Amino acid sequence: MVDSMADNAKRHPPIKVLVVEDSPSVREFLVYLFASDQEIQVIGTACNGEEALAAVKDKKPDVITMDLHMPKMDGCTATRAIMESFPTPIVVVTGSPSSDTMATTTNALEAGALAVIKRPVGIGHPDHAATARELIQTVKLMSEVKVVKRWAQRKTPVAGGNKPVPPEHATLVRDMRLVAIGSSTGGPLVLQQILSKLPKNFHAPIIVVQHIAQGFTEGFAQWLQESSGFPVSVAADGELLQPGHAYVAPNGFQTTVDIYGRIALHNSGPENGHQPSVSCLFRSVAAAFGPGAVGILLTGMGKDGAAELGLMKSRGAVTFAQDKESALVHGMPGEAIALGAASYVLPPDKIAEMLTNLANQAGQWRISHETHNEQA
Repeated sequence: MVDSMADNAKRHPPIKVLVVEDSPSVREFLVYLFASDQEIQVIGTACNGEEALAAVKDKKPDVITMDLHMPKMDGCTATRAIMESFPTPIVVVTGSPSSDTMATTTNALEAGALAVIKRPVGIGHPDHAATARELIQTVKLMSEVKVVKRWAQRKTPVAGGNKPVPPEHATLVRDMRLVAIGSSTGGPLVLQQILSKLPKNFHAPIIVVQHIAQGFTEGFAQWLQESSGFPVSVAADGELLQPGHAYVAPNGFQTTVDIYGRIALHNSGPENGHQPSVSCLFRSVAAAFGPGAVGILLTGMGKDGAAELGLMKSRGAVTFAQDKESALVHGMPGEAIALGAASYVLPPDKIAEMLTNLANQAGQWRISHETHNEQA
C-alpha cells in the first residue's frame, strides 16, 4: 500500500504553490487550506510583491495565489513583473469586492493574472467547505495552463501565418440581429480586443457570458466599457436588447433571450458547473434568433457552449471559435472545433473584422430590402 502511494506520487508530483498575502492570519489560513489537499504543496509564502518576485525566481512555483493590496509592491505590479520575467499562472485571491478592489482586479487580469476568486470564508461558516473547494479546484486547473512571457501585452498571432479573413459572402447573413459570445479563462482581454475594434455604429446588440468570480461582474463590465470604448452594462431581467450595446450576464443567474429581444434571468441552477452558462445562453439564442444570430466561443477551460454553438450553426447562425494559437486555454473553442460547430476559426482581431463585415452586409441587405418593399 505504501509502495503504491509512493509510485502514485512519482507519477503525479504535487502542485507547487506560492502564497502571496500580507495579512499573517489570512496567509496562515490559505496555507492551512492547501495543506488539506495531498495534490498541493505550499513551497513558500510572501507578504509583499518584492518578496513574491524573489520567491518565484528561487522556488519556481507551479501556481501563485496573489493578494492585491500589499506594501512595497502591490499585487497588480507584482503580477506584471512576474509575467515579464518568470511567467507563472497567477490566481488573484481577494476579500469582498469593492469598487476599488474590482478596478485593481481588472488591472491584474490585464497584467497577466489568469483568474480571480473570492477568499474562502472562515471555518464554521456554512459555506466554508464549498468556497475552500472552489479555491483548491481553481488552483489545480490553473496549474495546467501554459503561460508565456508578457502574454497579456503580446500581439495576437494570426492563425495560419497571416491568413486573410475570408471574403465577404452576401448570403452569410441577411439581418444580424444579435451577437452572442461565451468566454472563460483569458476571456476579459480577448473581449476587450474584439469590442475595441468594432465600429461605433455597430447595429447589432451583443450579449456576453464571461465566467468570472462572484461579485466582480459590475466591475468587469465597467472596465470593459472604459477600456474598449464600446457601451457595456450588466444584463437586467426584462431589459430590451439595444443595438450597439454589449450586455454582460450577471453572476448567479442563467441568462437567456426571447424572440422579442428581451433578456430573461433564471435562477435554475448551474449548467456545466456555471451560472451563468454559455450553453444556456446559446440555446436560447438559437431558438429565438436562428439565422439572424452570430455565435462566438472564446478561450476557456471545459466545454461550456461547444455543443450549443453547433446548435446555433444548425439553425443558420454564423459561428466563430477562437483559434488555438491565440487562445490562452483552448478547451471551450477546441471542443467546438472538434464538433464541427464553428463556421470560422480565427484569432480575436480577425473575428472583430468579420463581425464588422457581417454587420455591413446585413445593413446593406436591410436597406435594399426596405427600398424594394417601398417600390413594391
